[in-house]
Amino acid sequence: MAYVSAVDDHSNNTPEGRAHMRIRLTAGETVLNATLDDNATARDFASLLPLTLQMNDLLKREKYGHLPRSLTAGGEPRSSYEIGNIAYWSPGPDIAVFYDHDGQSIPDPGIIVLGEIDSGADAFKKYDGTVDVTIESVD
Repeated sequence: MAYVSAVDDHSNNTPEGRAHMRIRLTAGETVLNATLDDNATARDFASLLPLTLQMNDLLKREKYGHLPRSLTAGGEPRSSYEIGNIAYWSPGPDIAVFYDHDGQSIPDPGIIVLGEIDSGADAFKKYDGTVDVTIESVD
């Protein structure tokens, strides 16, 4: 079944796209399930899985880790985020998992949201510094 976008965005609506791929993030004893969006950037990220990243803390709101390569552009860049967002920061190239909100906006060029953690993103608060996070497909 092909994903049908409710928005007229041809870059995100491709027949070969997987609709809402399920992934799992594991950090220590913390296991969180998430769903990737159907956009070119998220699909390119999925092609890297499974992946273990050393993730650092930034501003007590997110864990971020450096990807092995840049991802394809294709999601809508934004300067805001929600708790539970999994996002791509192209200058890194980094992936970020937002576990708290500090009211600050994301500087240019913004982030591309790759997906959303189902629940429990605040579990990352207990990891003060660096933590290894394994991200894998569960489909």
